[in-house]
Amino acid sequence: MAVSIPAGEHVLEGDLRVPPDAVGLVIFAHGSGSSRFSSRNGAVARTLEQSRLATLLLDLLTSREEAEDGRSGEYRFDIELLSGRVIAAVDWAGEDAVLKHLPIALFGASTGAAAALMAAAGRPAQVRAVISRGGRPDLASAALRRVEAPTLLIVGSRDTEVIELNRRAMAKMIAPADLVIIPGASHLFEEPGTLERVAAIASDFCIQHVTRLR
Repeated sequence: MAVSIPAGEHVLEGDLRVPPDAVGLVIFAHGSGSSRFSSRNGAVARTLEQSRLATLLLDLLTSREEAEDGRSGEYRFDIELLSGRVIAAVDWAGEDAVLKHLPIALFGASTGAAAALMAAAGRPAQVRAVISRGGRPDLASAALRRVEAPTLLIVGSRDTEVIELNRRAMAKMIAPADLVIIPGASHLFEEPGTLERVAAIASDFCIQHVTRLR
């Protein structure tokens, strides 16, 4: 179902799916050059939905901003802006009649992972878990120490530079954090079976943490 989410003076477009008897909501924060139509995040979302998790795939940039970013790269590393958009989605879900009772997890890819972590730091009461796929959590900077939600960092074994960036970010975190390295996977998890492994691990992590009592 297509949804529109107010974010300040802008409106963000999203794709919401709510399975019967949903036990939680996972909000996806896409990285630069991607959108709510990302085939990789769509595949992960379908696995989560099979575990009774609602999913919201969200465009963090408006169509105008996306076009400008494609020309100039103006927005892709504006983590403050992107995290504000994720927070807007968290707040919107908290006011929606269908979603407001569902605990929330955030799933970020690439720079979207930093935006998800900053949003988790800004909404500690609402966000129960954060998952990063091939992400840049290091870009969350000082916000890393303010994250309270358990965090799962998933990186491909062939993505060596990003593995090191994830390790450095994890060392700055106070919240429980784990790094899972997927054997044989590159940055985009295009190798056979690797994305399926990401989806399975993410699903287990979400079920473990979004349904726990606070």
